[in-house]
Amino acid sequence: MKNIKNKKTNSQKVFVGLSGGVDSAVSAALLQKEGFEVTGVFIKAWTPEGYPCTWKEDRRSAMRVAAILDIPFITLDLEKEYKKEVVDYMIAEYKIGRTPNPDVMCNKEIKFGHFLKFALKNGADFVATGHYACKKVVSSKHLASSKNKKTNLEPWLLATNYWLLKEGADPNKDQSYFLWTLNQDQLKHVLFPIGHLQKSEVRKLAGKFGLPQETRKDSQGLCFLGKVDMKEFLSRYMPQKEGKVLNEKGEIIGFHNGALFFTIGERHGFTILQKTAQGSPVYVIAKDIKKNTITVAEKFRSTSDTPQKVILTDVNLSGEIPNKKIQCRVRYRQEKIACRISKENNQISVTFDKPQNGVAPGQSLVLYLPAGKAGDGETCLGGGIIK
Repeated sequence: MKNIKNKKTNSQKVFVGLSGGVDSAVSAALLQKEGFEVTGVFIKAWTPEGYPCTWKEDRRSAMRVAAILDIPFITLDLEKEYKKEVVDYMIAEYKIGRTPNPDVMCNKEIKFGHFLKFALKNGADFVATGHYACKKVVSSKHLASSKNKKTNLEPWLLATNYWLLKEGADPNKDQSYFLWTLNQDQLKHVLFPIGHLQKSEVRKLAGKFGLPQETRKDSQGLCFLGKVDMKEFLSRYMPQKEGKVLNEKGEIIGFHNGALFFTIGERHGFTILQKTAQGSPVYVIAKDIKKNTITVAEKFRSTSDTPQKVILTDVNLSGEIPNKKIQCRVRYRQEKIACRISKENNQISVTFDKPQNGVAPGQSLVLYLPAGKAGDGETCLGGGIIK
């Protein structure tokens, strides 16, 4: 099989995070085609004992990409960092009844934390990943000309060259939700080579580049860990304790193995002894960690505890707080919610237009500014952790 030859010359160096999948493989090929000096990097993360060990197979797949493209290949061992900063964080959050997002933390601490630092230290100008997201530069000249115009986009940003994180072109694959922690220092060194493409186009390109990942199945589940039964995984670190399942009247209708293991909106993992008349599924609408109870209902709807306003911690925002109605998500691929963001008593708060179900402490709330023109993805303004 012939190696891909550069069509352009480019002195810039990029370290591509090769996971072994099709998205990162095509990312590396596209960058090489553009003339970048590409190095493939496989990140070795922690694997829990007793779970299928897939990292060796993934690494072999990544090495095949490097061999076909004829690029250097590095294995970066971040096992200790991943265990401490992603897994231990996740377990600690669940232990206090919160609902963390380990994929967000993986991007923040591992891919755009330790990996980015490693790359820059070793002479790279950029790191690249197979994320479905885009970035756009806004120049100071553009900002100056926008000050007196009505626009949905950039007037509120700082008056300097600025990087905006944008949604990926494929709405079914967009991963901007998981990237809200990226700041300006990181964004200027990050490339998303496939963000402008549809998933189907990426697979076709893999075939054109002669990459065997064209037909490889996408990985699913947690970042690096894959498809993991969360309750079974957490039960290794958190003792199970039988508790009561209550209906909205407070009546006992079943049991579970620990309120800590559930999140609002969940409808699996507990036992109902008193079935509904229609046999309809029931959803967790509330939980009491101290009493070790969960409350369920047939319809996932508003309760007296359903918030219309939340406080955010660990906030990361691109520029100043916009004084206008914007949108947000509290779950990946959730339909966007109309909201306003404000600062009160040194706290950042978000007020929804309507009370929202499924909002739990520990979740990532990610903010979006509507697109300024047709075909231009919405801007991810950043976000925070729900207090």
